[in-house]
Formats: sequence, C-alpha cells, structure tokens
Amino acid sequence: MTYNPTEIERKIYEKWEKDLSFQALLRKNKKSFCITLPPPNVTGSLHMGHAFQNVIMDSYSRYYRLNDYDVLWQPGTDHAGIATQLVVEQLLKREGTSKDEIGREAFLDRVWQWRHESGEKIMSQMKRLGSSVDWERAKFTMDPDVSEVVAKTFVALYEEGLIYRGKRLVNWDTSLKTALSDLEVISIEEEVKLYYIKYRIKDSDEFLTVSTTRPETLFGDVAIAINPNDSRFNHWMGKNAVIPISNKEIPIIGDDYVDMEFGSGCLKITPGHDFNDFEIGKRHNLIPVSIFDEAGITNDNVPNEFRGQTIQNAREKVVIELKAFGQLDKVEPYKTMIPRGDRSNVIVEPMLTEQWYMSMEKLAKPAITAVKQEKIKFTPLNWTKTYFNWMNDIQDWCISRQLWWGHRIPAWYDLNNNIYVGLNLEEIHQKYQLDDSIELRQDPDVLDTWFSSALWPFVTLDWQEKSEYFNKYYPTSVLVTGFDIIFFWVARMIMMGLKMTGKVPFHEVYVHGLIRDSQGQKMSKSKGNILDPLDLIDGISLNDLIKKRTSGLMLSNLEKTIIKNTTEDFPDGIKAYGADPLRITLANLATTGRDINLSMQHIESNRNFCNKIWNACNYINSLKVTESNIECIEAGISDQWIQSKLDQLIENSHKYIKTHRIDLLSKEIYEFLWHDYCDWYIEIAKIIINSNHYDEQYKYYVYSNLKKIFLSSLIILHPIAPFITEELFLKLNGTSILKATYPNVSQQESSHDIKEFENIKNIILSIRQARSENQISPKSQLLAYFETQTQKLSPESKNLIKLMCNLSILNDHPSEFSLPIACVSNGAKVILETFGKIDIKSELNRTKKYLEKVKLELQSIESKLANTKFLERAPKEVIEQNKKLQSDLSIKLKMLTDEKDKLSALDA
Repeated sequence: MTYNPTEIERKIYEKWEKDLSFQALLRKNKKSFCITLPPPNVTGSLHMGHAFQNVIMDSYSRYYRLNDYDVLWQPGTDHAGIATQLVVEQLLKREGTSKDEIGREAFLDRVWQWRHESGEKIMSQMKRLGSSVDWERAKFTMDPDVSEVVAKTFVALYEEGLIYRGKRLVNWDTSLKTALSDLEVISIEEEVKLYYIKYRIKDSDEFLTVSTTRPETLFGDVAIAINPNDSRFNHWMGKNAVIPISNKEIPIIGDDYVDMEFGSGCLKITPGHDFNDFEIGKRHNLIPVSIFDEAGITNDNVPNEFRGQTIQNAREKVVIELKAFGQLDKVEPYKTMIPRGDRSNVIVEPMLTEQWYMSMEKLAKPAITAVKQEKIKFTPLNWTKTYFNWMNDIQDWCISRQLWWGHRIPAWYDLNNNIYVGLNLEEIHQKYQLDDSIELRQDPDVLDTWFSSALWPFVTLDWQEKSEYFNKYYPTSVLVTGFDIIFFWVARMIMMGLKMTGKVPFHEVYVHGLIRDSQGQKMSKSKGNILDPLDLIDGISLNDLIKKRTSGLMLSNLEKTIIKNTTEDFPDGIKAYGADPLRITLANLATTGRDINLSMQHIESNRNFCNKIWNACNYINSLKVTESNIECIEAGISDQWIQSKLDQLIENSHKYIKTHRIDLLSKEIYEFLWHDYCDWYIEIAKIIINSNHYDEQYKYYVYSNLKKIFLSSLIILHPIAPFITEELFLKLNGTSILKATYPNVSQQESSHDIKEFENIKNIILSIRQARSENQISPKSQLLAYFETQTQKLSPESKNLIKLMCNLSILNDHPSEFSLPIACVSNGAKVILETFGKIDIKSELNRTKKYLEKVKLELQSIESKLANTKFLERAPKEVIEQNKKLQSDLSIKLKMLTDEKDKLSALDA
C-alpha cells in the first residue's frame, strides 16, 4: 500500500530484461526510431551528467515504442584511451609498480580486466536508472568487429591521401608522454612572470632586450625577430645576436607578426617550443631546435650544466645565471592563457615530433553542406553557428597518441623507416610485394580515442556487414549530447559518416546543458561535488559512507558532510529516493539552457509526486462501485473538463517530444496529475460516488472514467517515470504498460461549456478561502445564495459547488441574512450566511485591512487606465485584462464595504 521504489524497481527491470522488452524488432512496415548512446568511458562509473542524458534518451525511446515505432536504442561503451590508461596507471602506482615495469602485454591485460569491471558497473547503473537499451546489441569501441572497421578506415583514408605522417609541432603532455589534439587542451588565464632578457649584438657593446614568459627556452632560440616598421630596432636587421649563457649566434630578422607594443618590441624565436614561432621559422627557413625530451627534461641541446633538469628547475637556473651575467633587465607580473592537458592538468609543452595526421579540409566541406541544407538540424539552433565557426576554420587532426591502450596504428616500418600501411603483416607483404626476410616493426602508437568514436553511429549497426540493422536504422534519428563535445565528437561523426557511408549519421542533434550542483558549480572530482546517481536512487547509509571513505574512494562534499554529522537533513545517510523521482527531476531540468542546477529539494518534491499518484491508484482500486451499463450515459461537466485537459496534454506531449522539451512535458503531466486529476477530479469523484444525489449508472461511469483517464496519464508519464507507471498500470489494468498504445485525442463533442468548470473551481476555491480566513470548519454546513451571474450556472454545476463546499442552497435572497460573506469569482457571486460561525471582532479587523488593500489595488488600476500613454502603447489584451480587474475589484470593494458596515453594527 505504501510507495517503496526500491522494492518495485529492481524486480520490474529484471522482468523487462528477461522478456527482451527493448529488443529492436526489425519490423518492415513500421517507422523506425534509432538513437545511439554516447558511449560512456570505462573509467569507473556513471555520474549525474550521464544519468541526465540517459533520462532524455530513454524518454524518447519509450515514447516512440508506445507510438508503435520500431525502436533501437543502441548501447555501448568507449575505451577512452588516455583517461582509462591514466586510471590503471594510478592503480599500479598504488600497488607499487608501473606499466613500464610490467610491460605492454601485462599492462593491456590489466586494462582489459578494469574495462570488464567498469563496463559491468556502468551496465548495472543504466539498468537501475531504467534505461531501455537493446542489451543484446551492446558494443565496445575495442570489440573485434569494431577494431576491424577502425583499421580498415585508417587504411582506406591513408590510401586516399587523407591520412599522412608528418613532423610538426604538437601539444605534448609531459606527464602522460603523448601528443594531444587542440581540443584536449584547456587554456586558463593565470598570473606568470614576464622576463626581460638582454641579448648582445655580435661585435658590439649594445644589447637588444627581449621579453618572454619562458626564459628556459632561450637555448632553443634560432633568431630574434623585430617588426620591419619599428624604427627603434630595424637598423639591426641582418645582423646577429648572441644568446646569453650559451653564447650561440642567431640572426636578427624582420617579421610583421611582431607586436611593437608588446613587452620590449623584440621577440625571441623558438620554433621547437612555440606554435607561432614555428610558423615564423617556416617563413624564414629556420631549423627548429628541441631542448626537452618527452618527459619535459632538458636534453643534449642545452649546455652540460643545464641538462637533466625539469622545465621549472631549468627556468630557475637560467634566471640565476642571467642575473649573474647582468643580462636580466627586469621581471614583471603578467597574466596570460596557460594551456593544460584536460586529463593530467599539467602545462602542455609544444613539442616537435613525428605524428599521424588526418587532412580535414576535404572532409569538412560536405559536412558543412549537410548542415546548411538541413539534412542535420541542431537544437537549440544557435549551436549551428558554433559548428560552422569551427568547421570553417578546421585544422588537420593529430590522430596518433603515445599510449598503449587503444587501437594500435596499422602501420609498420622497415629498418630504413619506410612506412607500410595495412591490416596485418600478411596483407602488407602481399600489398607491397615484400620479401619474407624483411624485418618489420609495428608503430607503437595508438589512435586518438575520438577516431573510433567518430565511426560509432554506423559501426554499431554493423555497416561493414551491410546488415539489416544498418539498412533499417541508419541514419539514426537523433543524437543527444552535451555542448562540450560538439567538436570532439559530433562534427567528426558527421564528417566520417558522410565519408564512409555517403549518408549523414543522424538527422538531428539535440544539445543539452551540463548538470551542476545546487550552487551552480560544475561537478568534478577535484571539487568533490560529484553525486553518484545510485546513491540517490538506492540511498546510502552512514556506515556505508564510512566504509567508502576507509577504502580510499573519493567522497562528494555531500557525503563528507553526512559523515561529519554537520547536517540535520541526513542524520543516517542519503535517503533512497528511487529512480523515478530522480528521473522526473532530471527531465524537469532538461531546458534549452547551458547550465542546469540540481538540488535535493527537487528530488524530494518529485518523490512526493510519485507518492501522490501511488495513493491515487490505491484509491481507485479501493472503490466498490456496482457495475452498470454506461453506453448511453452522458458525461458530466467535470468528466468532460478532465477529458479536455487530458486531450490538451496528449496534443502537447507530441509537440514537446518532437521539439526536445521533455522539461515542459514533465511539468505539464505533473500539473495534470497532481492538480487537475488528484486535487479536482478525484475529489469530485469521491463526492459523486458517495452521494445520494447521483444514480448507480452515473457513479459507475465516473469510476470507469476515473480509471480510464488515470491509465492514459500513466502512459504519457511512462517515458519519464517508467517504474511506477508500470507497477500502477499492472495493478489497474493487469497488463504491462509496454504493451499499451499511446492515447489519442478524444473526439468528444462537449455538451457543456468547459470554461464553466474553471469558474466552478474558482467559486469553490473562493468559498474554501472564506471558510479558512473565518476559521469555519469544512464540516460546518453553511446557508448560501447564488446571485444573478451565478444563477446562470447549470443545475449540475451548482450542485457540484453545493456538495464540494458543504452548502445548503437557498432559492431566494434571504433578507434575514445577518452576517453574509460574498465570494466573488469572474463576476459570479455566492453569499454565505456566517452568523454564529465567526468571531465578529476578529473578522471586522480582518475585513478593514483587506478593504484597504483592495482600495489601493483599485486606485493603482484606475490610475493606469487613466494614463493616455498606457492606453496608446499597451496591447489590447492587456488593457482588457486591466479593465476586467477593475470591474472585479469594484465589486469586491462594495462587497467588503457592506460587510464592514454590517460587522461594525453587530460589534457596536
């Protein structure tokens, strides 16, 4: 009888899974809907952002199944090269070893072990959330069939000249010892020091002063550049300068890139460690010099005493030497953007290395055209502009990574470093007609994770096999993703989908915001504010939290607070809210904004909502109504009103799903079930079923309608809250909601004025408010008279008011009413006799205060309507609203004045 989500949710999902309820059916004559799960990284478990995204995708999948579409929600996980390797390396470090000590094969075995553990945890979390994916088709980016497509794609693009190997300056992570793409680098403004270093002009006692934030790189300088238009220095062009400490001579060159206003106006050119300097170096045929190795340690290209130093240590030693030589002019504080690796957070070092690249310009053009021609649409639309801005300025993509975990690059080298690209050694020997005696070694690097992810929409549908799934479900219907990976993933999927299949990978891209905590802070491990969805769904006891801390697992701020017992809200841990309350909360937050703040109060509120509809079902089940033939029964005004509200909800629900506004759907179904259905229709049904004023046939009709409307609303709610709707549907209907059909808008021809029911509601609320303000018990029956406007209500409406408000209706205005209270709503007026029911003195004081308030409101409205500027500029409907309000307030003022006078006379 009591709503206990943890009791029902697990057994329901187990039944769904056992019955293969979410299997794609490949029905030929049915419309298809396919959505691909953005594969979560196998780095641990899902966070609240994943839960948010899952709720959106699951809502779409369940909605289209109920509308008889052939639905495939394709699941899978991503190997996440850098991230996963970093996690396992940290595990090994805690065990006192490292990947280098155990070797590549043993390390990969350990990563696969981690992948299975993490993958199982992610699957269990998704099931607990209620995700209706086709588990039989789950993919992993390093499954054998996926890996084969990845390798074949690399080979095909290489043979077409779109993949090439080149020596360029790349973003280098000295902690992970790998190249990074521009998208994997986060630039943050930080305060550093700007050093002014004096370079002596060769064969002269004069100096040029150069400003730099990186004095340690002077050993990699190959020139000093000045702006040819700078009259202060252009006479030095063509001469040589001498690098401090190393005394190496370098040319002084002219280049328009130099900003005459920045620093000293002279620029040291270090093409081996600066992207802008690299471009200047190419223009002037300067040979780059690298002074750091892959770990960021100074190499043999620096003087002996500076070798083997970290970047920071080298900087400190160089500054000391410059001071000693008198060649450090000054040091100033300076704010600049510092690039850091998005995984390691270390400062990224521009490094000259040989890497594999993908040429992007040719691939980008058809991808730009596809969006321009609206073959792919972005929602919200503003992300289209962001997409175009990046695509129109796209750079070649560095696709190789110096890692062990990932898709190994299908390229081999002979002893002379000639490159051979193919799927395996056997194919390479045949393809290049190589003798078996030629020794080949495979490239040790792996592909950027996003390379395989770019193939995800079609490789998961077995494109390579030309399968039925690919033919049926590709292009997929919609991609649901966060705005933070539009460039990493979305754009690359569009380019690779068009290139490899000739079709766009999806028709729509719905870009949602990012989940933040209740204070608007981004959820991150470093902030400690990450919430595990399962903690909120199943709860976590104080003892479990203490065990979690003892085992070394990171705790969120909330969990730390609970352990310290500094909050009264969670004395015993986190409450088990269940999956549905969390899902409804996340659906409510699925707005078109960039940031979404999640609070526990939202989840608590939605648990109360689930409890409300649970109790509504219990009430319906408890009713004992005599079965009758109701075919010829005419619906009452309340029945037709609730049907009209349901019809509006059905109509809007289709619109909300198609425009990606499940937040509006969630809020509207909440309003319908809580307020329209439970607060009004159920309450009216109780009165009707328990009243002697209605016959048994109509009572049975109301009972049947009560059940029918509730079942329809459960179906509409189901995509957002699948567990409770399944349980309640089974209770009332005896079948699974998964077999239900989405409700259609009724074709009812209303015999009542539906607007009249809104008036009835307002009158009832007005009477209830009067009772409350006058402290008159609802059980105390009052005499009442309906004045002229109210007399126009139908007998049925007046009877409803009478029964809902416990009134005894008089047909004639009684002159003997000694203490009337008038309840006014939209011109309709009900007079209540309250003599003997209230405290006169208290009521007099309350009436006087209320009277003054109404006077002020009326004066404000009258002043506004007397203002010619307002009448000229305000929309017609606004003016009409103000006039109506003026009329209502005038009636109320007269009513209160009369009431005050009568109370004053009685109090005398």
